[in-house]
Amino acid sequence: MEKIVLTEKFALFTEHWQPKIIASLNGQEVKIAKVMGEFPWHHHEREDELFMVWRGKFRVEFRDHVVELGPGEAVMVPHGIEHRTAADEEAEILIFEPAATRNTGNVEDKYFTAAQGVKI
Repeated sequence: MEKIVLTEKFALFTEHWQPKIIASLNGQEVKIAKVMGEFPWHHHEREDELFMVWRGKFRVEFRDHVVELGPGEAVMVPHGIEHRTAADEEAEILIFEPAATRNTGNVEDKYFTAAQGVKI
């Protein structure tokens, strides 16, 4: 039971689109990631996701609309909904989702699919 300091955790890595687990609770994981550019279109069959911005600007694109987010703002993406995430400049985000959720959902991508279970 130790304090989690987000600025310290984000300082531990530089790569984009590779979420790191900072906490696990009740079958859920809290992850952080640095993002920049566009992520592939995908969906998650059974997992809902919540994205929250810590630093920068971030967007979640759906086929029919886009949700723009800034620091302290969040959006929940229900399972089964196709989406992609993007940031024109580097942003830092938190992701809340069930444990062992693959970040690319139904898509396997050699660049974007992150290793599972990476904790910092």
